[in-house]
Order: sequence, then C-alpha cells, then structure tokens
Amino acid sequence: MKLYNSATRTKEEFVPNHPDIVKMYTCGPTVYHFAHIGNLRSYIMEDVLEKYLRYAGYNVKRVMNITDVGHLTSDADEGEDKMLKGAKREHKTVMEIAKFYTDAFFSDCAKLNIKTPDVVEPATNCIDDYIRIISKLMDTGYAYFAGGNVYFDTSKLEKYYVFNDFNEEDLAVGVREGVEEDSNKRNKNDFVLWFTKSKFEDQALKWDSPWGVGYPGWHIECSGISMKHLGEDLDIHCGGIDNAFPHHTNEIAQSEAYLGHKWCNYWMHVLHLNTNSGKMSKSKGEFLTVSLLEEKGYDPLAYRLFCLQSHYRKSLVFSWENLDNAQVAYNKLITKVAALKPGDGEVDQEALAALRQKFTAALDNDLNSSLAVTALYDVLKAKTNDETKLAAIADFDRVLSLDLIAKGEKKREELKNQAVTAGQFTIVSESGESDPQVEALIQARQDAKKAKNFAEADRIRDELKAAGIELTDIPHGAKWKRI
Repeated sequence: MKLYNSATRTKEEFVPNHPDIVKMYTCGPTVYHFAHIGNLRSYIMEDVLEKYLRYAGYNVKRVMNITDVGHLTSDADEGEDKMLKGAKREHKTVMEIAKFYTDAFFSDCAKLNIKTPDVVEPATNCIDDYIRIISKLMDTGYAYFAGGNVYFDTSKLEKYYVFNDFNEEDLAVGVREGVEEDSNKRNKNDFVLWFTKSKFEDQALKWDSPWGVGYPGWHIECSGISMKHLGEDLDIHCGGIDNAFPHHTNEIAQSEAYLGHKWCNYWMHVLHLNTNSGKMSKSKGEFLTVSLLEEKGYDPLAYRLFCLQSHYRKSLVFSWENLDNAQVAYNKLITKVAALKPGDGEVDQEALAALRQKFTAALDNDLNSSLAVTALYDVLKAKTNDETKLAAIADFDRVLSLDLIAKGEKKREELKNQAVTAGQFTIVSESGESDPQVEALIQARQDAKKAKNFAEADRIRDELKAAGIELTDIPHGAKWKRI
C-alpha cells in the first residue's frame, strides 16, 4: 500500500511502526455549529482509509479530538471564541453548545456511514496533559513566558516549515491584513501554548496553571490527546489541507521538541470541497449540511458516492447538478444490485479474487477511491454468476460503505411486492437502462408463456439472444442484460 505523504511530498510505501497496530489520529470538529458537507468530505475519506487498513488486515487504533475550547481564528489572537459565539447565538452555556453539536456531528457521520473512531476525546478533558507538555517545553528552552502568555520558540528548531517551502519574508504576521502584531513574540512565527491574556471579549472556559488562570492554545490539544492515547509515536495523522499550516506544522514543532524524536511518519491531507465561487465555508453563507441535503430529497450516501468518485488529493467542485448526477448513479447502482439473484450458483472464488485484485490495486495506489468505484462497476459487468457478484459487492462495501447489499435487497423486495400486489410482470435491466424494443419482446414472450404457446416463447428468447440480450427468469418477472 502506498500513500502520498504531505511531509515528504512523495508517494511512499506504508510501513507501520509496530507490527501489531496502526496508530491513526484525525483532527476532529470544533463543536460550535453544524458541520458542513465540505468538512465532512475529510471525514469520509479518513473513514475510507481506516476501513481499508482494517480490510487489508491491519489492527487500527484511531483517535480523534473534539474541540470544545473556543480556539483562535489565528495565532495572533484576533477574532472571537467560537464556542462563546455559539452560546450567545443560541442562549445556551458553552458546554450545552458543545454537547448539542457533538451529538449533531456524530448523527451526520452515522448518516454518511462514517465509523466513530475508537477514541473520541474532548479537549477540555486533557488540561493536565497540556500543562505537563508545556512545562517541559519551558524547562528545555523551547517555550517562553511573555505578556501573560506562554509561546513556543520556533527559532530553536532546525526546520519549522514541513509541508511547504515557505519564504519566511513572504509570510504575513497574521491570517489576514489588519491583524495586529503580537509584540510579545520573539519571532513572528512563534505561537501560543497557553493564554492568560487575550483580546477575546470573554473567554468562557479557564483553568489554573503554573502561568496563571487561562486556557490552552489550539495546537497543543491534538499533541496532548494523541500522546495520551497513542503514546510517543504515530503512524498516520489526517486532516483537511487547511490544517497543514499552521496547525499541523505547529503540532510537529511542539511534539518533537517535547519528545526529542520524530513523532509521525505519514501525513494525509484532504483537499477542499469548493463551490463555483471558491472554498466552501460557514462564514461565506454557503452552509450546506447533511440535513439540508435530506430536506431536498437526497440520500446522504449519494453524497458519499459523490466524494468517492474523486481522488482525495484533488479539489472537488460541488453543485446541485453534480449531486443530482451522483444521486442518479447511486439509484442505478441499487437497481443493478436488486436485479442480481441471490443463490444463483456457488461463489466462484477465482473470479472473486480477480475482481478483488482490481479493487485493492486501486486503494493501494494512494487510496484511489475513484478507481475503486470503477472496480465496483466492473463487478456488475463481470462474466460470472450473480452469487459471485453479490459476494464481491458485499466485500467492497466493507470499505466503500454505500449500503448496496441492504438497499438492493430492499429494492428487490419492493419490486417483488409491487408485482404480487398488482399482478404485474416486472422487467428489470441489470444496467438500469430502458429499451422499449427489448422490453416489448420480453413482455411478448411472457404473454406467449401464459397462453401456453411455449414454441413462440422459445422463439422470442432465441431472437433476444441473437440480438445480444441474455434473459433470466426471476420471481414475478424477468431480468435482462447485454452480452
């Protein structure tokens, strides 16, 4: 298996640190509002990675944080406490807001078939862990106290910029123009580990520390939570591409300064979901949620398929037309699965292995989910029996998580019940297409059978076969495919 490592900017063979477990950390949500579907693209792709590692035989321990401390809009400490903003907006306490939106996040994940990580840790649970790390960084000279805050000293590092070769002179002091420079910093790229002084109107959550009553900086959260649950080394760290700098850059700086050795081997970053006007974000008013998709009649798993059809290292453009296409494709997939006949022979293990090889080759190549979906379509077109196809689809869906078998069974039962109720003869195309001429011949054959004119029925079947149409009788109908 090869993964693109953002830290080395190369595709590398994945070799875990320990033979018995893969240690995986993924950045979690800041729970002050609903997650929008752009956020959820990252979680879908991280879910695919975790499930494929398990599919490939690895034992995985995945940890994710929940940011319930209102972190900064930038390291210059401007902006506002996001958690307090949510509390004011909804007239609730900060912890009520955190609980409500944490539950909402995992509800959305469930609708998208995103597995809950093995460990989910709220940032507010680990204050003592942050203080211990910061205290050692102070003792070893990697951190300093100035103006009421504790800062990490980036000048102590041989290399600070990991994910991009930045020109230091070109970097702005803050995230955007107009941000006031923090005069307490020794170097403009230093970042805050612990705040006791802030420009926030009112920081809602504060704790005692050796440096005064205050709260942790954003970056220290992930280092503390990861080390608490995964120890001193990490195989894979994931997140959206916007976290690469400064968040993940600062995580590496503080973690390796604290530990004294390399911390994480592989970094995976998922690119943005864009609209025609640019990156999707809450602040731009393009606040599309899973609930909104449902209200408009879309199946959340059609959105999952939409994400899977693109490689995670490519920006994905969202439009309602694109989502419509994904929904149509998803419906057709379910219809094709419904047309397969369970019990149609024994599973052909050789054919199944060949189909699986295409699927694993796609995902072994830097988690190429687009080619993995193509491998799924190859199953439906394969020249093998339906039982083998159903086995392959169920196998692939351990990773793709599109509920194809369950929804195919439901669709198959619905079609059967409709036919029984209406006394109808159901004609189903394996490809989901409609061909009036073919369907007319199939219906004529059925009429001949009902009239006990079996010679005519056989003649029509031979005519269809000569035209490249293979016909299979099913309960209360027939299915056909081109051969």
